[in-house]
Amino acid sequence: MVSIDDLSASQEDYLEAIFHISEEKMAARAKDIAKYLDVKASSVTGALRILGKHELINYAPYDLITLTDKGRVIAEEIVYRHRALEKFLVKVLGIEREDADAAACKMEHHVPKAIIERLVKYAEYVDHCPRGGVSWESGFGYYCKHGCTDQDCERCVGEMEIQSQKLV
Repeated sequence: MVSIDDLSASQEDYLEAIFHISEEKMAARAKDIAKYLDVKASSVTGALRILGKHELINYAPYDLITLTDKGRVIAEEIVYRHRALEKFLVKVLGIEREDADAAACKMEHHVPKAIIERLVKYAEYVDHCPRGGVSWESGFGYYCKHGCTDQDCERCVGEMEIQSQKLV
């Protein structure tokens, strides 16, 4: 049985494309996939044959393409990784959404699940903890753009202490 670890980055991209197109249109066509991935139709045909042999998609030439149950599970995992990485890059590091999406697409194929889960937990921590961790809004953005001095850090720590006393 094929697992996500057995797929190439390209095959993962095809599953992700089929997933997104199917969410919108209920099924995908080869031309939709080619347009979505910005690849030639001949590349799509070869990839679809392989994914079909792995029983990840229902595929017949010139017919609609759908995910099998096994393919849907793997595609959902790929989409989850992509969204988690993109969210972390945007919310925690302050990366522009378009740049974060492109980076997440590259990273999703190589970052182990355990690390993605840790990034998700950190992003949740930043969102929910009243004392919050480092975030773009809390000064990390300023630091990235301008750096800081020891004096800046002393001022920041003093402000954090005042904030935490107000919360108590």
